[in-house]
Amino acid sequence: MAPKVLVSDKLSPTAVQIFRDRGIDVDFEPDLGKDKERLAQVIGQYDGLAIRSATKVTETILRHADNLKVIAHAGIGTDNVDKEAASKKGVIVMNTPFGNMITTAEHAIAMMFAVARQIPAASASTQAGKWEKSKFMGSELTGKTLGVIGAGNIGGIVCDRARGLKMKVLAYDPFLGTEKAEKMGVKKVDLDELLACADFITLHVPLTDQTRNILSREALEKTRPGVRIINCARGGLVDEQALADLLQSGHVAGAGFDVFSVEPATENPLFNLPNVVCTPHLGAATTEAQENVALQVAEQMSDYLLTGAVTNALNMPSVTAEEAKVMGPWISLSGHLGAFIGQMTDEPIQAINILYDGTVAEMNLEALNCSVIAGIMKKANPDVNMVSAPVIAKERGIQISTTNQDKSGTFDGYIKVTVVTGKRERSIAGTVFSDGKPRFIQIKGINIDAEIGANMLYTTNEDVPGIIGLLGKTMDENGVNIANFTLGRAEAGGEAIALLYVDEPVDVSVTAQLETTGLFTQVKPLAFDVA
Repeated sequence: MAPKVLVSDKLSPTAVQIFRDRGIDVDFEPDLGKDKERLAQVIGQYDGLAIRSATKVTETILRHADNLKVIAHAGIGTDNVDKEAASKKGVIVMNTPFGNMITTAEHAIAMMFAVARQIPAASASTQAGKWEKSKFMGSELTGKTLGVIGAGNIGGIVCDRARGLKMKVLAYDPFLGTEKAEKMGVKKVDLDELLACADFITLHVPLTDQTRNILSREALEKTRPGVRIINCARGGLVDEQALADLLQSGHVAGAGFDVFSVEPATENPLFNLPNVVCTPHLGAATTEAQENVALQVAEQMSDYLLTGAVTNALNMPSVTAEEAKVMGPWISLSGHLGAFIGQMTDEPIQAINILYDGTVAEMNLEALNCSVIAGIMKKANPDVNMVSAPVIAKERGIQISTTNQDKSGTFDGYIKVTVVTGKRERSIAGTVFSDGKPRFIQIKGINIDAEIGANMLYTTNEDVPGIIGLLGKTMDENGVNIANFTLGRAEAGGEAIALLYVDEPVDVSVTAQLETTGLFTQVKPLAFDVA
């Protein structure tokens, strides 16, 4: 059955056609996002939701989204999506950060020019029949110092354009390395130095707890007299009332704002002040950008729904289409390893330790971690997936640690998962053979070679004669067909284990029959999600 996608906001017809060309069933209802009640009624039938800013994906909407796997926003900001609720629901949230980078950066540069030369006010004055040449004395950008807060994708383009205008560029970005700053031709500084030295300040960071009011009243008062402030990133980064006060006092010479703390902005402290240029969130509003992000949304969602490739996800690691092909069997294996331990563990888990050895250590470990955690959590919550599992683990206070190492043994690569509880540690290891099939290779430190099936039976016992016959006879008497039988032991006469791959689930009466023999220390039926 083809995946089904709802487009609830205005999106390019070309993007809609991409869905159809790739075999996705798509409903294009560009005004549905404004109707919360109807959206809640219909969302349960869709695997994917493509949106822009009009659709608000709230916890209430997500509560009805029983089949939803992915939400993709045509643009950078996802403030209109409850990402925490989506993560708990197991829904991937994607954005399209690259489709409108140039457009947004150009808007910031345009705002700098508009503020520096007072273009909007001069235009209004001239069209009103005045000729106030001396009133609109401007300032050149050449030779001025630009302070860029956030030198990532968009901020980096602004830095490049500013250098082309012969500006000196200072960058404040905790994630910007010194070597990268040198390659960009900018000087990396702390925030206080930027505030003290910049003639223009432009912001290009997301709105987070760390960046909210990054230009507070205190920060703005540290700026040099005559500074001009540009914000085309996110409302809430600047204390707008403090900025209005400093504009009126003359400390700040001008401001250009495309985003506001409350949108739509019908009123704001910055409105109607001299040399303040305001636009209605136009940063990404060009024909080229709108087309680019729409096409990007369609491709990303199609890739995920059809191949499992994850691109530009905000709540889980990205996995490219090429990685998905190579990692598919390893993701399956990591899920099976987690599922084994999850089904075997009844007491609360305190920690999960994951070891990656050899070739697998060079893969996308974040994605593999998510798969392990999801496998473990499925016993308690069958609806958990790679998105929601890490959130649940964090809520439960489970410590996650990973180790990666070079090839250390027979296998080119393997994964070992160890779970720590208040009573014990339990571990299992597995690998992927050349045929692409995952295998269990060690349980409790005992080497085995077990094919993984949908239904299995795990037993532990003292290494004594007759166990194989007893297991075979019991399965035969109860009509359970054995597809594969794997044994292992720590040492002669020591602890031994058996893994039976059977054609159907083992009934509780069968396990009870084995337990009454007194020969087994553990008898556990297991189930695995095997495609």
